[in-house]
Amino acid sequence: MFRLFVYLNILGAFLVTGLHIVEPGPEYPASKGAIWPRPQMQSIEIPYYKFDSDILEIKVVDHDCPILSNAVQRSLAVLREMLRIASPYVNRNAPQQVLDDDTYDGPLKSLSIYLTSPCEEYPHFGMIESYNLTIAADSTLRSSSIWGILRGLESWTHLFHLSDNRDQLHINKGEVHDFPRYAHRGLLVDTSRHYISMSNILLILDAMAMNKMNVFHWHIVDDQSFPYQSERFPDLSRLGAYHETLIYTKENIQTVIDHARNRGIRVIPEFDVPGHTRSWGVAKPDLLTHCYDQDGDYVGLGPMNPIKDSTYTFLQELFHEVQALFPERYIHIGGDEVDLDCWESNPEFQRYIQEHNLTSVADFHALFMRNTIPLLSENSRPIVWQEVFDEGVPLPKDTIVQVWKENEAPEMLNILRASHQLIYSTGWYLDHLNTGGDWTEFFNKDPRDLVNGLSKDINVDNIVGGEACMWAEVVNDMNIMSRVWPRASAVAERLWGHESQATYQVHCRLEEHTCRMNARGIHAQPPSGPGFCLGV
Repeated sequence: MFRLFVYLNILGAFLVTGLHIVEPGPEYPASKGAIWPRPQMQSIEIPYYKFDSDILEIKVVDHDCPILSNAVQRSLAVLREMLRIASPYVNRNAPQQVLDDDTYDGPLKSLSIYLTSPCEEYPHFGMIESYNLTIAADSTLRSSSIWGILRGLESWTHLFHLSDNRDQLHINKGEVHDFPRYAHRGLLVDTSRHYISMSNILLILDAMAMNKMNVFHWHIVDDQSFPYQSERFPDLSRLGAYHETLIYTKENIQTVIDHARNRGIRVIPEFDVPGHTRSWGVAKPDLLTHCYDQDGDYVGLGPMNPIKDSTYTFLQELFHEVQALFPERYIHIGGDEVDLDCWESNPEFQRYIQEHNLTSVADFHALFMRNTIPLLSENSRPIVWQEVFDEGVPLPKDTIVQVWKENEAPEMLNILRASHQLIYSTGWYLDHLNTGGDWTEFFNKDPRDLVNGLSKDINVDNIVGGEACMWAEVVNDMNIMSRVWPRASAVAERLWGHESQATYQVHCRLEEHTCRMNARGIHAQPPSGPGFCLGV
């Protein structure tokens, strides 16, 4: 009997240790009043103030402009909306929080905004985004740039949190001194594989502002469709778009640019050439190269034809139109995944190689880019995908190279040794999905850390930032917001500041920030597991 008792106890212990015990409640409790991305320096004190819209006065002390006044009104609207959304969840039977406890310092009376330089009209590469924020009964926000003021106002709204009874908004006394680590903090959105509505594009920009991202990389056209409506070449979208209504007009684009500008976000268009241009060929088949199989039979159209003068005449007109519409100095001209086999299959190209003593078919890529880059507007700067650099295309020193392929560290070293600036995307493809909280994989990638210490002859400061990339093969209006957010929030924090790993505290902060985005109409998916949002 004793042996049986021992055996049953051992068996029971084994079975218990094999069980998966789940505790009730959220996996990561949301923080309260935590700024995302995490600021560089912050002090938080116990005393707190109560928000009362009838008492709080926001004063613009120095320079003012419409961008600033619009941002102030948006910030106040956010706070009022927080209380409105929370109102159904207030415990009406609970006693109202006493306001004479030792930690209550009275109502928040004012926020004085000191913008010490005139407003710039458009955000730009290298803009100042630093700010200093002091929270007291009479609070202050200071920056030498309108873009820093925008970042500071966003942080200010993050600091507010609901009282335990959810009937008041509180903000703790403290200070924030903040600035970004990387100048280029972007999100690529592909609007060719699936058309993304204007309303969702504007909402994406709102979410980017919440996450202090500052570059909207608009991959506006590709093989599948050409939704950009060109005034000079209207047939491109008339014949190349999925449908006559699924286009972006000049007015649409101006709306996007203005919406972004008011949130300190640059809009960089990408017109990917010479590959990824099949939709261009619906209206302009002579732009593209005829491809042949091994038997010499015609099989279809491939990349742009780099040996026709008419190709460059067309591109110059199109690029000048695009650059007149987009105020951004930088333009992305692509250059990735060019079908060299198509060029090689074409007898005309084979003759050209012999007549011009080219060494390989890759020389056509160099020829194309060498002829295309000078077509851009004066003082503009090109951005290209890494293949352009890899294939030995001679590039101006001020060209930015975007890295996206695996085994990125050697690639980055080569680009840096060539004294080019680069932006990183390899580990941040949002169309690559894993089960659960895969945002931690994005969070734990730091571009400069990938090459730090690997070579003495590089300047890691030439890694100017990075972009999360939302390719749209299987993304449309129905799922783009939940696919992007909060996963891109991890990239945003990585590019703003520096946190070595996705710690428990980071999980809790992202829980709060996801609820915050939900409260502002952004359908961000749960970041890490079981949890809840009561309004915010």
